[in-house]
Amino acid sequence: MKKLLLLLTLVALSLNAASIEFNEAKAAVKRTMPGSGNAILSFHDAIKNTTDSIVFVATKQTRPKRVFNQVNPFFEQFFGEQFSQQFQERNLPPLQALGSGVIISKDGYIVTNNHVIKDADEIIVTINGSAKELQAKVIGTDAKSDIAVIKVDADNLKPITMGSSKNLKVGDVVFAIGNPFGVGQTVTQGIISAQHKNRMGINEYENFIQTDASINPGNSGGALVDSRGVLIGINSAIISRSGGNNGIGFAIEVDMVKNIAKKLIENGTIDRGYMGVSIGDLTKDLKALYKNNKGAMIVAVEPNTPAEKAGLKRGDLIISVDNATIESAAALKNTIGLKEPGSHVDITYERDKKLFDTTLKLSSLEHTLHESSELLSGMELLSLNDSLRYRYSIPSGVDGVLIVSIKPDSKAALQGIQKGDIIIQVENIEIKNMDDLKAALKQYDKKYKRVYINRRGQILVAALR
Repeated sequence: MKKLLLLLTLVALSLNAASIEFNEAKAAVKRTMPGSGNAILSFHDAIKNTTDSIVFVATKQTRPKRVFNQVNPFFEQFFGEQFSQQFQERNLPPLQALGSGVIISKDGYIVTNNHVIKDADEIIVTINGSAKELQAKVIGTDAKSDIAVIKVDADNLKPITMGSSKNLKVGDVVFAIGNPFGVGQTVTQGIISAQHKNRMGINEYENFIQTDASINPGNSGGALVDSRGVLIGINSAIISRSGGNNGIGFAIEVDMVKNIAKKLIENGTIDRGYMGVSIGDLTKDLKALYKNNKGAMIVAVEPNTPAEKAGLKRGDLIISVDNATIESAAALKNTIGLKEPGSHVDITYERDKKLFDTTLKLSSLEHTLHESSELLSGMELLSLNDSLRYRYSIPSGVDGVLIVSIKPDSKAALQGIQKGDIIIQVENIEIKNMDDLKAALKQYDKKYKRVYINRRGQILVAALR
């Protein structure tokens, strides 16, 4: 009977689970110089079919009513009702955004940037060469990498051919395809200017291709392809003082795109592996203290975490994970973040100029981070610890509960509370951790209460319910 129930459970799970197989490009490639004679150098034939895999994405977000002011009756007596009406509750016009997306399956899965569809109430997709608008639904989002997967109800779409990050080289000719400024599908050309760009402050998990191919507003979520028309990245951001293209654009590398998209399609969410360390890069002075001059240096180890159980300590230099070389803190963060919770990884590290090996079983980052969700007015909160202090540059003398995310239409956001703020007090109850906050909210349940915030040393107050 137990075996039958287990079999039925597995069958039910298999019916609910989604799956996807990517149209992979051939691994063997060759590079050639342009020919001579009476010939036009053109990549038209290489990318003409790829353009059918790029879609136009339009979103709409309905905003809540907002009270602009309360009018004193004294002024209404002098200026009349029209003056009063200017300050009453109004319907704010919906927010609209434009972007691009890339078809990755025949049955309608599309990958785009998370910021393109974030908080959208309606997502409309237009296939290249068609005037028909298709309603899209969100399959899954990952704000940390800025990747999202949406789906339209359609068949026989043309999925893009996927490349591999291993085949990329600086100097390769690339094309950015998308809908800049909503003018319609556009192809721009450039080269790979740099690889593995991180610490740009754009996403939490960064592994960017830098390119001089023109990327402008509306290109976000579109494709960066090589000269074969094969996807090598998802256009994501630019560095610009004017808002237009200045020749420095960034695309999320295709291997990260495939990894995240597959997990979102199969599970709907991303659950990253977690070691339990704070890490940093070696400075010029620190390199003299190690035999290896590349790696991720451990600056803090959280108690009762996989790292502590595996014997890792502050000052250790991690130089490889599963025999893959780790050259920086960002590389370790991306490598571990793409591993499955519960999986075992082999770590090679340097301590006192000697090499050691250890194996640890990763836990779940999401379970670690999301102690509380929606506990207070649309905010996700965490008790401060050494890892969070390091990540957010919070002094050791500051205690409280950190706001790690906040809904833009929440009561707290409308009062100016931001991600990174620290809740330090509720009414007359001092808040040092999540337990303190839970107790305070229970005491003042369903009542408006003063919530005191520490923002980089400045104390603010908001009235929340």
